[in-house]
Amino acid sequence: MAGQSLVGKVGSVVKAIRGGQLPGEVRLVIQGIPHYLLAYCGEPVASGADVLVIHNRGSRQVDVEPWPQEHHPDVER
Repeated sequence: MAGQSLVGKVGSVVKAIRGGQLPGEVRLVIQGIPHYLLAYCGEPVASGADVLVIHNRGSRQVDVEPWPQEHHPDVER
């Protein structure tokens, strides 16, 4: 994942994000390899929902926001 920008990537929530400073876990697929990261969002996000990475905190932590469930061919999942 080194050298890869995570901002703009779409992933799936694998452990519900509780909102605020209470993280959950998301799965991002980068170049065909799944990566699991701690994820923070201003609002709770249920397990199984899609999210968009809006900020990389470093140390395998990201800020996300809910993302529509529809398929976006231009976004690597």
